[in-house]
Amino acid sequence: MNASSKRGGCAYIKDMEELLRTNDITLIPLARAVLEDEGIDSFELDVNMSILEGSIGILPRRLMVRSDELDDARRILREYGVHFED
Repeated sequence: MNASSKRGGCAYIKDMEELLRTNDITLIPLARAVLEDEGIDSFELDVNMSILEGSIGILPRRLMVRSDELDDARRILREYGVHFED
C-alpha cells in the first residue's frame, strides 16, 4: 500500500466526475450551496489557477461530485433553476 492509499484521498477523487465548468464566479458557490442542502458533497477544482490569472476570467473552475451522485446532482441543479451545460 502506498502513502496516498493510506490517506484515502486518491480513491475519493478518482471516483469523482465533473458536474460543471464555468468562468462565472457566482455559479459554483450557488451550485455548492444547493448540493450541500440536498446532502451531496462537491469539490471545486482549479480555484488556485483562476486566482493566479486575476480577475480576467479566462480560466474556468470545475465542480466535481461523486460519480454515483452525478445524475442526482444534475437533476437537483436543474430543479433549482441553476443553468449549466452538461
